[in-house]
Formats: sequence, C-alpha cells, structure tokens
Amino acid sequence: MKRIVSIAVANLLVIGLTPAAHAVSAAPASARDVYADYAELSAHEVEGRDYRRVRRVPRGAKVAHIAIHGGAIEAPTSQLADQAAGRRHAYYSFEGIKATGNSALHITSTHFDEPKALKVVAAVDYTVSWHAAAGADATTYVGGRDKALVRRVTAGLRAAGFPVSASVPEEIGGDSPRNIANRNRRGMGVQLEISRGQRERFFDGGKLNRAWIEDPANRTKAFYRYVAAVNRALG
Repeated sequence: MKRIVSIAVANLLVIGLTPAAHAVSAAPASARDVYADYAELSAHEVEGRDYRRVRRVPRGAKVAHIAIHGGAIEAPTSQLADQAAGRRHAYYSFEGIKATGNSALHITSTHFDEPKALKVVAAVDYTVSWHAAAGADATTYVGGRDKALVRRVTAGLRAAGFPVSASVPEEIGGDSPRNIANRNRRGMGVQLEISRGQRERFFDGGKLNRAWIEDPANRTKAFYRYVAAVNRALG
C-alpha cells in the first residue's frame, strides 16, 4: 500500500457489505474506537450474539498467532491466524459476528486487554498479531518490537513473492510496549498489517465478505503460501 487512508470513513460507506479494514489514521484511539477497553465493550455488547472469543493453546506452545480484530471486524485475520497456528502454535481470535456494524467492536492494539487474550500471549515467547490495512495495492507492513523477527518475516514474505513495505507508518508500527503483540514473555512481538489489495488475493474473486472467507474452499494458493512464509520465519 503506497497511500495510507483512514478506514473509519470508508467503513461508513460500506458497512454491512464488507468487513472493516484496520483503522490506520493517526488520530488517538479514543477518536476512532467506540469502546476504550474490553470491560466497556462487554458491558454494551453481548458475547455469542455480537462477538465471540476463540482460543486454542497446545501444550508447550511458544508461539501465539492472534487476531484481536477478527471475524467481520478485519477480514480475514481470523482465518489467517488460525491457519498459521495449526496444531502447533497457540491461537486467539476476538471475532465480530454482528450482521452489520462490526467496526464498533474494534479496540486498538494498545488498549486491547481482553483477559483470555492477555493470558494466551503472556504464556508464549513469540507473538504474531494479524491485522488488516487499507490500500488497493498488495503489500504488508511488518511492525512490532521484535526487530529480529520483523527482519526474518519481511525477508520470508519477499522471498515468497509477497510485497512488503520498506517503511511502516508510526500509527501502525506496533512498537508500544502496551501493544498486545509485545506483551509476551520476551516483551516483543510482530504485527502484520496486510493491505486490502493483498487480502483480496487470498480468496477467489477477491471477495472478503464473511460467508465467503469462512469457507476454506474459496482460499487461493496465495493464502497458504503467505501463511507458510510467516511460519518459516518463526523457525
């Protein structure tokens, strides 16, 4: 993605048609998030009707793949994180399951404090946090505090034929110690911000609506090659 745009405005135009992309404006979280934290969200939204929490933690897992804006909040981050985790790594997803308006469930990464997610991340050494960014061009922004892993993931994706931006905008850089990606045992993780143009290449016809992405039959080879490249970087 060559141009960063605020998706908050875009969501107003497409609400109910396509899942929201990741909000990448430089505005503070309070200006774009409906809820300040999980406690506030859970006081107004109903689990099982509006959202769900999914986790899977194999014994001895040292890596967690997480999608804190999963489901119809940022498509298809749940599917990517789930595939990457497989049976070897831990998996967590906070998923929007409303018929419309799932962008209201977005809690920015530095404020995301859902207890089950914090527990999963605190128990591992490495974290990959999957997100969606705006932009028609296929690219990925690789951020986070684990700079060694950032370099390996960047190199791995490029070697597999996936464009990676040479720089990451500060607002999606994932550098804050408060970012859930960095709250593992080592205090540093990786945050993947994947442009819409890239995400569309993961599914036949470029469709990102909920019903389409939830059917594995609609995944392209690029979906699996991308996930495999990330996992190879993890070793």
